[in-house]
Amino acid sequence: MGLRDRMRRDKPGTPRRAQSADVQHLEEFAGSRRGVEGFVEPETLNTATTLVLVAGDGEWTRRRVESPKAAFTLGQRLGIPVYDVAATGYPARMREWTAKRREQGKGSSTIG
Repeated sequence: MGLRDRMRRDKPGTPRRAQSADVQHLEEFAGSRRGVEGFVEPETLNTATTLVLVAGDGEWTRRRVESPKAAFTLGQRLGIPVYDVAATGYPARMREWTAKRREQGKGSSTIG
C-alpha cells in the first residue's frame, strides 16, 4: 500500500482516524522526554481529535487519537497530565520552542 492509499480518507469529508502507529509515537515521545504534558485538541470537520504532547523544554508533537476520552486514558496510562486545550491553551514553552526552531531554520515539530 502506497503513501497516498494510507492517507486517503475512508469516505469524502471524513478525517483519517488514529492508527496504532500514532499511539506508539505518543508513547515513545512521552517515554523519552521529561516533564511531558498532553493537550487534547477537539475534532473538527477536517481533523480528527488530536493529542499534543509538550515536553518540559517545549519540544512538542501531535498525533491523532480516537477520542478525547482515549487521550485522557492514554495520559493516565503514561502517568502524564492531560488537559483540554480549549480550557487551558498551549503552554508558553511550546511557542518559545517553535519560535527558536524557526529562527534556526529547523522547522517546527514532529507532526504526524
